[in-house]
Amino acid sequence: DFVKKEAAEKRAFIVLNFSGSDWCIPCIKFHKNTIEANAFQKLILDGRVIYLNADFPRGKKNQPTETIKRENAELADRYNSGGVFPYTLLLDAGGNTLKTWSGLPSGSAETFVNQVLEIINSKK
Repeated sequence: DFVKKEAAEKRAFIVLNFSGSDWCIPCIKFHKNTIEANAFQKLILDGRVIYLNADFPRGKKNQPTETIKRENAELADRYNSGGVFPYTLLLDAGGNTLKTWSGLPSGSAETFVNQVLEIINSKK
C-alpha cells in the first residue's frame, strides 16, 4: 500500500517482479540482464516506474525479514496465485494490472522497457 501511495504521488507505474533470487535461474537472468540494465534503471531514475521485487529465496542466509515475508506473501496471494517464477507485472498506481510477463521475458532489456513505455504512454 505504501508503494501505491508513492506511485500515486509521483504519478508513476509499478513494476512488480516475483523472483527466487537464490534458486530460480531465469529470475537471476532477468534481474541481471533487465532490471540492472541502464535502460530500466533510467525508468526508475526518471520517476516513471517504481520497482518492487517480491523475492522468495530458499537459502537460510538470504531470507528477508518477517515483515517483508508477510508483504511478499500478500502480494503473491493477490497477483501470483499460480506461483510462477519469474512473474512480472506492470501495475498502475491503483494496483490494477496493465500487463504481465510469465517466465523470463523474451528479448533484451530495451525490448522490455519499450513494452513498459508503450503501455505507460498509452495511459497518459
